[in-house]
Amino acid sequence: MGDEHQLAISTRGLRKTYRTRQGRSVGVQGLDLDVPVGGVHGFLGPNGSGKTTTIRMLLGLIRPDSGSAQIFGHEVPRDLPAVIDRVGAIVESPKFYPAFSGRRNLELLATGIGAPRTEVDRVLAEVGLTERAKDKFRGYSLGMKQRLAIAATLLKDPDLLIFDEPTNGLDPAGIKEIRSTMRSLADRGKTVLVSSHILGEVEQVADTVSIVSRGTLVAQGRVADLIGASTQSVRLCITDTSAATFALVEAGYAVRDDAGVLVVDGVAESSHVTRVLADRGLYLSELVPVRADLESVFLELTGDDGPGASHEIAFAGAGARQPGDQGGEAA
Repeated sequence: MGDEHQLAISTRGLRKTYRTRQGRSVGVQGLDLDVPVGGVHGFLGPNGSGKTTTIRMLLGLIRPDSGSAQIFGHEVPRDLPAVIDRVGAIVESPKFYPAFSGRRNLELLATGIGAPRTEVDRVLAEVGLTERAKDKFRGYSLGMKQRLAIAATLLKDPDLLIFDEPTNGLDPAGIKEIRSTMRSLADRGKTVLVSSHILGEVEQVADTVSIVSRGTLVAQGRVADLIGASTQSVRLCITDTSAATFALVEAGYAVRDDAGVLVVDGVAESSHVTRVLADRGLYLSELVPVRADLESVFLELTGDDGPGASHEIAFAGAGARQPGDQGGEAA
């Protein structure tokens, strides 16, 4: 395809506003987004940060007020017909016939889009639904319904898959299944863009990420690089927590009390924390670095981002894999 030196998605100065009773509300504000070809790219930010609006603009469902967007080098929405067959997306609630089996639903869809019906068994296997293909859709779990939606996007064997909040409402087993499916697709050479407000979940599967806040890009790059560039936190145990907090705050650190254990943020060198306290005659009984993750990176980059972001963002924890805003309709 000649995409090896090309971005799967690129936007420059993308902007979208909406009319409200109070005037105009900015959904996306001058967004510069780069999604490399191949791998899983996390598109991260709180609910309402502009993720779904951006995806809808990329798919030609709404038009930007200004700026430009490209998919595999094609301007969208102008050149969307030339590239749409290379794109599969889930952007709203899946629409399937409840009384039909998973296989029958896909067969009808394949006929409608001109895909060979022989593709149905292939995509069912790809998302792990072969054994449940004859079951009626209404009997599927939420995770199975979402995997069937992903199977529907694969009927055209697209190069780019766009999933908007694909794990919303799923239990841990369902989330793991979707995560595994995305990773498998990327390992086959597909480009997967997944938007989410659950940073910990995406951290486990993404190779690269873009973090947005209030419609603006705040960070972008490889997960490992973003985490590595982040200043870290340390947890420390000390007898006089009040005096230690005063000394560290005076030295410019952010300090919070976590059930009697002090958490110090923005630490470049943990030895400096020790020296600050020792100069006041305060001595630690324990100091443990806190591993940086996307949660700490996000909070460091956005700072005090208002009550909306701090309450809407969801951090699911767990280790990183090194290398918006509702989920749903297959496109």
